Amino acid sequence: MAKCAICEKGAHFGNKVSHSNRKSNKMWRSNVKSVRVKVNGGTRKMYVCTSCLKSGLVERA
Repeated sequence: MAKCAICEKGAHFGNKVSHSNRKSNKMWRSNVKSVRVKVNGGTRKMYVCTSCLKSGLVERA
């Protein structure tokens, strides 16, 4: 599973609870995209979450 290179955001795990209160495993995946980013004057492909892209922490190439 991809993890954000900026904020280290990844997948979260927990329990899905039904109406009858039965528990089963659940995984929440973060919205991580593979984008080309400007780094040190060059471009690099990185996994970045959409909240980092939206807040302007990285600059797209």
